[in-house]
Amino acid sequence: MRVAIPTRNGRIESVFSRAEEFTIYDVEIELVKSKVIVPLGKKEFGDFLVDEAINVMICGRIRSGSRNILRLKRVELIYGVSGEADDIMVRYLSGERLGDIDENAFWSKDGEGLE
Repeated sequence: MRVAIPTRNGRIESVFSRAEEFTIYDVEIELVKSKVIVPLGKKEFGDFLVDEAINVMICGRIRSGSRNILRLKRVELIYGVSGEADDIMVRYLSGERLGDIDENAFWSKDGEGLE
């Protein structure tokens, strides 16, 4: 399983659309086997998910358009999460509930909808 977290300086990027790099964890039997930092670059987000074979995305605030792309690519989404990426992975692998879609949805002030 591959888990991606949008990061900046080791912390979860607070707004998903600002992400320039992702920390990707390869997980086997609830243990992290490897960790790499991959820049998004000029790739389309959907292509990035397929190329990197992402199964789970853990992030902060995220717009509905990006959520739809994750759904189409059948990537599990956990959002409304903040903190150090490595700490979040430990909590995720231990089974801790990290985010709740209803409680962590963010309504933008400019009326664009959920982020």
